[in-house]
This record gives sequence, C-alpha cells and structure tokens, in this order.
Amino acid sequence: MMFESLKDQIKNFQKIVFVTGAGISQESGIPTFRGKDGLWRNYDAMKLATIDAFYDNPRLVWEWYNERRSNIFSASPNDGHKAIAELEKFADVVVLTQNIDGLHQKAGSTNVLELHGSIVKIKCTVCDFHNEIMTEFSENPPLCKCGNILRPDVVWFGESLPQDVWEKAIIHANQSDLMIIAGTSLVVSPANTLPIYAKQNNAMLIEVNPEKTEMSSEMDVTIRNTSAKALPEFVSLFKTN
Repeated sequence: MMFESLKDQIKNFQKIVFVTGAGISQESGIPTFRGKDGLWRNYDAMKLATIDAFYDNPRLVWEWYNERRSNIFSASPNDGHKAIAELEKFADVVVLTQNIDGLHQKAGSTNVLELHGSIVKIKCTVCDFHNEIMTEFSENPPLCKCGNILRPDVVWFGESLPQDVWEKAIIHANQSDLMIIAGTSLVVSPANTLPIYAKQNNAMLIEVNPEKTEMSSEMDVTIRNTSAKALPEFVSLFKTN
C-alpha cells in the first residue's frame, strides 16, 4: 500500500486541493512540452507557446493548437482523473490544474480552476471578445468580428495568469488540509508557490510523481508512481474508513 501511513489521518482531511500538471494528462496520451515528446515538426513546443512566436507566425501557432486540440478531443480521462472526481463523494475537493485539456471536467470533477486557460476557448488579441470554439475555423489565422487576429485563450510563457482565477487558487490553497501535487514538477511560476500557501494552513503535502522533482524535499510524503496507479489507491482509503 502506497498510502498505508495515512490510514489513521484520513478523517482529518476535510478539504483536499490537487495541483495537477502535464504528467497526469500524459497518461491519457497527451504529450508534454518537456522531454522527447516536446518537439512538434522540428519546432520546440516551449518556444511556440509565447506571444512573440504568435505574432511572428500566427498561422504556425494556430496549426499547432489545432493539432493539439484534435489530439486532446480524442483523449479520455485516465484512472488518475477519475479518482480525483470520485473523491468528491468523501471530501471537499478542488483541482488547481496547469493543464488546458479539460480532462478533469470530463472525468466528473466539479470544482476545477484552470490556471493556464483552456484549449477550447479563444479571445481577440485587441478587443474584449472571448468565446468557446464551436467549429473548426475556415481561415488561418482566424479573425475576430473586429478584424483582428483571434488567439487561443491560454496563458503563454511570460504571460500573467488570469487574476481572478489565481486569487481563488490562493484562497483554496490557504484553506486546504491536504494538498496533493500530481504529475507536475512545479517548475513554472507562480503555480509553484501554491504549496507555500497550503503550508500556511499546516496542510500536509503529498507529491505523486514517478520522478524526483525540485519540490520533493519540501513534501511530507512522496509517492514515486503515476497518478493513474497511485490516486485510485488513495481514494480506496476513504472507502474503508
């Protein structure tokens, strides 16, 4: 049992906050930015996800996002996503995700804050128009009714998080009894500060990641396994209590 040591503490966890990243979605077949899957047609994905790249070549960036979106739409939530959703039967659960794929919501999670936006949303680069993508665009890059270029409503490297979403994330982290950091190395700011807010409430920190991260030494418990394998076992503790 990966979580055997927590058996007697389960009743203390009234509010559980998950911080999730690309690792949990990778288990559903969605490539991560970093590592060998991070290249797209010989372009570095981390360099494509910037406002400069978009203005340099909006057509190329839109091609990449259209391909990513089709990959995401064909993906299904894995056992990690499903376990987080099931946990709502036993505790107050909030998901603070760096992912833009909507798989937590697909799995049934009802309280999800998307820190980095959503791949199914668009906004204008100039006016305040924003919406969900209903159909594929006939032109590339797509244009707003005002005549300016539309862009994916996601947070690119170097951009600020949506302020309202970030403020809610801090509040939830501050109120948590337990924070589980799943499938993320937490190298991206400001999401990597969320465990600090949880600690201010004396929350327990658990890391679920097959690999050691820069944050591992700050954790109370580290589980060296994937979310899809570890999180269903964590939920089973609640069923037996």
